[in-house]
Amino acid sequence: MNKTLRQSLWLIACIFFPMLLSAQDSVHVNLQQAIQIALSDNPTIKIADRNIEAKKYYKNEQIAALFPSVSASGSYQRTIQKQKMTMEMGGSPMTIEVGTSNNYSAGLSLTLPLVAAPTWYNLKLSQIDVEAAVESARSSRISLINEVKKAYYGMLLAKDSYRVLLVNYQNVEYTAQNITDKYNQGLASDFEKLRAEVQVKNQKPQLTSAENSVNLATMMLKVLIGVDVNEPIIFDGQLADFENDMLSYQIPDPQSVSLSNNSDLKQLEISKNSLDMSVKLLKASACPTLALSGSAQYMTMANDFKFSNYNWFPYSVIGLSLNVPITSWIGTSYKLKEMRLSQDNLTDQKQYIENNLRVSVNNNLSNIRNAMADMVSNKETMEQAQRAYNIVQKQYEVGMATWLDLNSAELALTQSRLLYDQSIYNFLAAKTELEALMGQDN
Repeated sequence: MNKTLRQSLWLIACIFFPMLLSAQDSVHVNLQQAIQIALSDNPTIKIADRNIEAKKYYKNEQIAALFPSVSASGSYQRTIQKQKMTMEMGGSPMTIEVGTSNNYSAGLSLTLPLVAAPTWYNLKLSQIDVEAAVESARSSRISLINEVKKAYYGMLLAKDSYRVLLVNYQNVEYTAQNITDKYNQGLASDFEKLRAEVQVKNQKPQLTSAENSVNLATMMLKVLIGVDVNEPIIFDGQLADFENDMLSYQIPDPQSVSLSNNSDLKQLEISKNSLDMSVKLLKASACPTLALSGSAQYMTMANDFKFSNYNWFPYSVIGLSLNVPITSWIGTSYKLKEMRLSQDNLTDQKQYIENNLRVSVNNNLSNIRNAMADMVSNKETMEQAQRAYNIVQKQYEVGMATWLDLNSAELALTQSRLLYDQSIYNFLAAKTELEALMGQDN
């Protein structure tokens, strides 16, 4: 008896211990934690951060061009055949070899730009490139947060829909069992029993489909935040948790919604600044430049390799170099006209995008307003449908209502629950999209 008991306990432990370990390994993640994971692990954010670093390095490269350029040089030449010269000496030609077998030189050279407007404008242009990279990274962050929120809300909608269909399936199964019990007691017909069994079987595919939707939405959310799809993560929450936030939300006036932080408009503004700076750079490239240059060298010449006997001769020079473009303005004038057309295009493009954004703002505010009204109505309908179902269920149990009445009440209850969840999802999706349009990155 004790041996049988020990075997039974061992079997129970083998079955439930892995389940307990699996439950302990699962990690619960809420919406804010999912966003933080995405911002730290998503490849798009990592690439954007690297682009910022690359632009900063390029800016430092432009700054280095303002400092003196110093270089060292050294050379050695071995004369294979010396140059010969012939001169008349006393009426007779004389041939003389010129140079030495070994020639050495070593020195330093320095170049410092004194007046170089293109270098300064290149530096300012590189600073604008850094701002563009930072704004592009912010745009990626806003887009990712928007996608994660909508994916999270979509996953909650799938979970809540599955939960509603599961409750509906359990109710149908419970009703079918009651009918079977009545049939066994001779209180229900064979037709009612068959009809109840068919309804249970009809509900099964919908429940399976809803379960697959939950799994798919969960996997897509995991991929979006940058974790493996096999990670044992449980995403917490349900749509009903956002009901209070929904009821307390103050719908802003469309004209009061500011688009000053919208990333698309900011990037266009940065592009316009970059184009303006490029125009200044183009003008500066056709202006004179002045540079200071200098060099210092030591030279020696010898026919042998007795280095201790070499005599080194210094040579140094310093000077100014002025470069004045003469004909470059011919091509520059046409480039300036081309860039002014690009500036006009950017201005019109910004106005066009801003108008479209205003339409999107109004559309999302309208969706928020409709979703809030639908939620209040759907919640009231759901509560009424629940009371109606409870009444019909009791009436059916005592024979005062038909199976068709119970089925209709159950269908109305299921639809009202689904519509209630859908209205909350619609509100959250529209609110998230509005926040993205306003450039909120938190």
